[in-house]
Amino acid sequence: MKGIILIMDGIGDRPLKELDNKTPLQAANTPNMDLMAENGINGIMDSIQPGIRPGSDTAHISILGYNPHEVYTGRGPFEASGVGLDVIPGDIAFRCNFSTVNDDYIVTDRRAGRIRDNTADLIAKLNEIVIKDYEDVKIIFKESTGHRAVLILRGKGLSDKVSDADPKKEGKSPKEVIAIEDTKEARKTSDLLNKLVRKTYEVLKDHPLNLKRIEEGEPPANIIIPRGVGLVPKVESLNKKYNINSACIAETGLIMGIARFAGMEIIEVDGATGGIDTNLDNITETIVNNVNNSDHDFFLINIDGADEAGHDGNTKEKVEFIEKVDKVVISKLIQLKDCVIILTADHSTPISLMDHSGDPVPLVINGPGIRIDNVKSFNEIDAPSGGLNRIRGSDIMNILMDLMNKAPKFGA
Repeated sequence: MKGIILIMDGIGDRPLKELDNKTPLQAANTPNMDLMAENGINGIMDSIQPGIRPGSDTAHISILGYNPHEVYTGRGPFEASGVGLDVIPGDIAFRCNFSTVNDDYIVTDRRAGRIRDNTADLIAKLNEIVIKDYEDVKIIFKESTGHRAVLILRGKGLSDKVSDADPKKEGKSPKEVIAIEDTKEARKTSDLLNKLVRKTYEVLKDHPLNLKRIEEGEPPANIIIPRGVGLVPKVESLNKKYNINSACIAETGLIMGIARFAGMEIIEVDGATGGIDTNLDNITETIVNNVNNSDHDFFLINIDGADEAGHDGNTKEKVEFIEKVDKVVISKLIQLKDCVIILTADHSTPISLMDHSGDPVPLVINGPGIRIDNVKSFNEIDAPSGGLNRIRGSDIMNILMDLMNKAPKFGA
């Protein structure tokens, strides 16, 4: 028996007037997800606990059976590991955005037009940066998918007790990074970061790639804005924790990084962008081939496009992406044999908020021996009446291990 947890990132939502007070998931045509609901056991899930607005990082950590309050030190280390950087104890890591600022140093696009290509050329230039008075600190940049990147500061006397530079919205300058702990290490790190953010603008604003983007009417990726600082955490191996052989198929550096820290094998997919333009055919083929032919018995899968549409406030794109996943991915997964499949989300990303919310997400389990309930449609409104009722993300791995007949007995 094999097991799959398929996370449709940000699929949860709230009713929208433009959809006749339905959620995007209710409004979408999803015959295959509905078939899973009809042939499975359903419920809703709080990835951490009711009312808590989870990040994708803390949600996945919880769903994998770890306590995010113990394991989570910040998003940066997971992003850095996810893009293949070897992080070591003492490193201070950040997730970053390629962003756009104008001549007045005002952010006009936090994601630089969701730049997709050639960011490695920009990174190469950034990795030449040395900050005066901080020559002892090694500065390491690495591109991730799309507009994302990571930053590692490596050296003595650094601290993760600093704030973000991200203003969170357009129309403002990058925030001044401040020490949130009164130590010389935190003050050193904040001063270095403020100088570094300004330096990235000086280095990138006249880069040939950005001059070309301006000519073509595209926002230039002319600054790096770091956020999500963290120290490198210690994480128990998932394989040891559950006596499994695990693998992760994901699109973004963040989820790959969490999986790497958990000791999972990373299976990369050509054309997986983390957006609505991702290559779902390649993702599906990779899943099916590995489930059928590899030695792995557990797979964590993350598909990110619905979350992107939610953050963009684009109802049409969210509905269409849900329908595409149903047609391309779910239609194939429901044909797998001897496999327990959990379909859910890590969090809700309501169109009305354009950000994560604490709303619970729908969850359905299919597989041999499942107790089938009376739910007929996969969505936020029908799922709560199913046999699982309301559970937490930390319950999922235990439930899956039991259904895979891998759960140890507690007691005599």
